[in-house]
Amino acid sequence: MQQFLIIALAHFLALLSPGPDFFLVARTSISSGWRVASGACLGIALANGAFIAMAFTGLSVLQEGSSPFITLQLAGAGYLLYIGVLFLRHAGRSGLGSVAASQAVAGWWRSLGMGFLSGILNPKNALFYASLASMVGSTGVGWKTACALWMFSIVLLWDLLVAVAIGNPVVLRRFARTLPWLERASGVMLVVLALALLLHLAQR
Repeated sequence: MQQFLIIALAHFLALLSPGPDFFLVARTSISSGWRVASGACLGIALANGAFIAMAFTGLSVLQEGSSPFITLQLAGAGYLLYIGVLFLRHAGRSGLGSVAASQAVAGWWRSLGMGFLSGILNPKNALFYASLASMVGSTGVGWKTACALWMFSIVLLWDLLVAVAIGNPVVLRRFARTLPWLERASGVMLVVLALALLLHLAQR
């Protein structure tokens, strides 16, 4: 039980640190509402679930410094640049009105795909879950399964909470004037993260 509490706390504290996933959920919620953003939340959770499964079953394909891991880092940097530029290009164009049902369904699936890519192309996720898995290496399958399900659920619930809070129409209307600047700030942060990752790789 003590191990579980330590892992749960470490995982939750990591979620509190804003990263690419947070900015994607926030931007999608601002532009299309929390229902469409819930697709990104599920996609991010599924990507995290894939890393959790690999880490907890002992797969070590994505060891730091390995060719697959470097490839993942390059792909992740490219994706961060893509969505960062996308945010900057569309800043201030987010309508606060209702979204048509057909647009919402198509937007949800697109959001799901973007969320999954954001999560699966984040090399920090692979390292983070590998480090957490090392803490439960000697425990039974039951404990590992419980930890894995807990972390998957918390990622999904936390991102949904962020989406609902940011996508609330009352909140959006209240901060309507500052929304373009928040979108630009998110885009800049993602571009900076991508460039920092590329610089890190160039210095290796």
